[in-house]
Amino acid sequence: MPDAERRKWQDPDVILKEAGLQAGDTFMDIGCGYGFFLLPAARLVGATGLVYGVDISTPGIQSIEASAAREGLRNIKLVNAEAEKTVFCKACGDIIFFGIDLHDFRDPAAVLQNARKMLKTGGRVIDLDWKKQPSPWGPPLEIRFSETKAQQLLETAGFKIESTRDSGPYHYMIIAR
Repeated sequence: MPDAERRKWQDPDVILKEAGLQAGDTFMDIGCGYGFFLLPAARLVGATGLVYGVDISTPGIQSIEASAAREGLRNIKLVNAEAEKTVFCKACGDIIFFGIDLHDFRDPAAVLQNARKMLKTGGRVIDLDWKKQPSPWGPPLEIRFSETKAQQLLETAGFKIESTRDSGPYHYMIIAR
């Protein structure tokens, strides 16, 4: 689906601001895909911030690199790898972001343990994911995580749920610390 169509029902700028992202932050997009959230995050954090992205999709990483070069964004560090094996740094992230993908990882618990290692004291983990209900887009219902299951995964990884709310018609957003 083209980004312009997706933006009609999911605005990354609004979502990132709701998540509390601000200038100067260090943002980590785990499973960044083609940069739907990562590129707007890089613009929001500005020259004093830093954005990390990891994804197993080589074309996705290459697309982000090309877009960043076109826009002159120099605050992005990308890794073409499995999130289960990626820790960018210790206690350096203000926001660790899972943009509609926590259900996609081979080992979500390992990915969340890595997030715990990377998160600064006082930082936030954001899980934006598909509601477990029929929708015109998205993955099959059987692989989606309900809000309850996602909360349990986060709590098991040692995070405290701060809030859970709807994020548009098809998604929920969990903010945890």
